[in-house]
Amino acid sequence: MFTVLTIPAFNDNYIWLIKDSQSQRCVVVDPGDAEPVLATLEAQQLIIEAILITHHHHDHTGGVAALIADNPEIKIFSKAPLFEGATLVDDNDQVSLLDGRLSLNVWQVAGHTLDHIAFFNEQVLFCGDTLFSAGCGRIFEGTHQQMYQALLRLKTLNENTKVYCAHEYTQNNLIFALAVDPTNQDLLAYTKQVSKLRQQGVPTIPTTIAQEKLVNPFLRCEDPGLLANVQNLLAQPIVAGEPLFKALRTHKDHF
Repeated sequence: MFTVLTIPAFNDNYIWLIKDSQSQRCVVVDPGDAEPVLATLEAQQLIIEAILITHHHHDHTGGVAALIADNPEIKIFSKAPLFEGATLVDDNDQVSLLDGRLSLNVWQVAGHTLDHIAFFNEQVLFCGDTLFSAGCGRIFEGTHQQMYQALLRLKTLNENTKVYCAHEYTQNNLIFALAVDPTNQDLLAYTKQVSKLRQQGVPTIPTTIAQEKLVNPFLRCEDPGLLANVQNLLAQPIVAGEPLFKALRTHKDHF
């Protein structure tokens, strides 16, 4: 049995801690800052077994060095050789953790960065800055085609999979989503739900694959209603699928 704890960092980052109920060990995902992680470890008397890194950006890796200094036995899993001794993983690899009780698959999801990977199983998805609730990451190193294919891939996961992305961007993403998809009733209902959560200071993450398929415009690029809305909004002909994704992502970059 595992519990995923939320560790807020910086202004809007989330670091994820996978806590093992059968031991005092845990796995940490994308520790951009060591201080809040160390505070959680101390408060719950936990020991880090492994660190999972989705991509190289500093707000996802900045705390790794301090955590390793505190415990040199920590295993690190990443696609790029970011830290000495790290285990490099790639597309379709599997990571076995906590004496084999936790297995996570690895998918390459380039787009935001070229080294971006996601860790997942039937219950959880740790997707870094690829998929957000009602949004997706900016394309810094990859191409629109890579990001579109990455999102299509994540869309195939079990609908009940909990999506643990790395930022609290949901409300801002919803402003854009409503601008391009204003008649989506699921989106309107979700916006009210998210507003209540944020008023209470509660994270909107995790979301689920099922929820995102209903409200996230970047996962709905085959939807004829969304296509018509965006064509009218941008006053240009657009084809469904990847061209619509590119139009949406480009519009969001300047929104």
